[in-house]
Amino acid sequence: MRKYKVRYKVIAGIFLLISVIFIIKLFYIQVINDDYKFSANNNVLRYDVQQAVRGLIYDRNHNLIVANVPAYDLMIIPRELTNKTIDTLAFCKLIEISKKEFIENYNKAAEYSKYKESVFVKHINLESSSTLSEKLFQFPGFYLRKLTMRDYPSNVATHLIGYLGEVNTKKTKEDKYYTKGDLSGASGIEAAYERYLRGEKGMVIKLVDVYNRDQGKFQNGEFDTLAIAGATLTSTIDIELQAYGEKLMQNKIGAIVAIEPTTGEILSLISSPTYNPNVLNGRKRSENYKNLSENLNKPLFNRALQGTYPPGSTFKLLNGLIALQEGAIQKSSTFTCNGGYNYGNEKKLGCHLHKSILNLTQAIEISCNTYFCNAFNNYFRSFNSSILAYDNWRLHLSSFGIGDFMNNDFINGRPGKLPQSSYYNKLYRGSWNANTIISMAIGQGELLLTPIQMANMTAILANRGYYYTPHIIKEIAGEKIDSSFTLKKYCSIEEKYFDPIISGMQKVIAGEKGTATNAKLNDIIICGKTGTAQNPHGEDHSIFIAFAPKENPKIAIAVYIENGGWGSTWAAPIASLMIESYLIKTITNKLQEEFIIKGDLLSER
Repeated sequence: MRKYKVRYKVIAGIFLLISVIFIIKLFYIQVINDDYKFSANNNVLRYDVQQAVRGLIYDRNHNLIVANVPAYDLMIIPRELTNKTIDTLAFCKLIEISKKEFIENYNKAAEYSKYKESVFVKHINLESSSTLSEKLFQFPGFYLRKLTMRDYPSNVATHLIGYLGEVNTKKTKEDKYYTKGDLSGASGIEAAYERYLRGEKGMVIKLVDVYNRDQGKFQNGEFDTLAIAGATLTSTIDIELQAYGEKLMQNKIGAIVAIEPTTGEILSLISSPTYNPNVLNGRKRSENYKNLSENLNKPLFNRALQGTYPPGSTFKLLNGLIALQEGAIQKSSTFTCNGGYNYGNEKKLGCHLHKSILNLTQAIEISCNTYFCNAFNNYFRSFNSSILAYDNWRLHLSSFGIGDFMNNDFINGRPGKLPQSSYYNKLYRGSWNANTIISMAIGQGELLLTPIQMANMTAILANRGYYYTPHIIKEIAGEKIDSSFTLKKYCSIEEKYFDPIISGMQKVIAGEKGTATNAKLNDIIICGKTGTAQNPHGEDHSIFIAFAPKENPKIAIAVYIENGGWGSTWAAPIASLMIESYLIKTITNKLQEEFIIKGDLLSER
């Protein structure tokens, strides 16, 4: 009997020990260990991603050009929504969408994930969101996520600033920063400096009731993280000059690029036609983008960076420099012009109505085709073969940034066209010379440049042989810009050969026979060159490049007007007005300004 009592006590002791262990473990789970509590509460916690405030953008004079305004995205968690939980028609009326849109948006969200939140309706403004937030508790599965929307106070510089676009699935996989519905820079500064502007997201964990109503922060915000605002950028542009240039370019197709020669900083970059940057904001962004993309005049196309055009007679300046550098001509060399250049088999490349013996400076002043064709031919004759001559010529041009994207801080652009000698070998079966490609002497033929390349070429002329890579950002929240933008780059032409070219450019505006005397300013010496590029599809293109003042230049500019005719008709006066506006902040020739502003070339197309 005693033996059984001992066994009973042992068994009872074991059960008691086990019970104590379970009680202690239960106490640990329910009271001490937060992990279990955290896990158990998952079904009543909401993880609100805190979007970072996007960085601001200023112009070179500290004028705010890109700001932020508060807005909201309506978010959905599909698993919390069933047909029985909400009045669909009432909800659609509240957020101003159709039932069809509701179904489409729900299906997209559910296809993405039934358990993760995604954007149901984007960019609800502050006024609408206030009304919505008061009634949203009636619709479980939905909540508002605060964000900021871009705002453009000046309504200009669209192509330069760029716009935001919704990220695609590929981007969300490549960069874990982004989730479905996020916006990122799609063009311009917004895209090129996305990683600086976007900042860092934060996270707020909230307790919500069964009606999805906010019940406060979980654990008093112990697990929350703060969003970090994007960096403030200071751009190189002068927003007043930009706005003025866009005003001059209204109802015209083309581009203007202005650069500060001593730094490579872009002062203005205009592509026309343009559009108000605010139309690609808000709920109608997609609809407005579609309308712009279908516009026949292609307002979304950045002609300043992506438009490729023959440079016309502006290119004679570079051919003159190369001929001087290679000893094919001297600054005093003369050629006789009898109305054109004869290049065999009764072929003739025409010239302007003049018959005279011209030196280099005079030839630039009146833009004589004959002179530069002869100089081009002389240059080729100084080599043993056309291939060697062309390859050397091409190297010289490459040093001016021709045929190269130039590694600036835009994500898109084109290198233009500067064919290899192999192109002509194949085209002419190895039998060709200077006369075969004589149109290259006057900036025609296969040669194509972008307006930003033309402006950079002009900056090199202004600096007499060097340039800085054209760039659009001056400062990133106190940081230095990319060091490659502050590195001086030299072209292959010696400084001494620039003087006769620049003297000719001065006479283009100030000389008695200059081709752009209508661009003359009383108090500023402008050095420029007109160009008229042949266009097989209509009126010729009007071109003008210039820098000013002659000594210590502050601005180098290229203007390209599609179907504008002579370079002196539209491009030259536009450049002159831009230069005067930038350098002395006033316009003296009001009649010319009025003529340009009222000029409508779009209706003539």
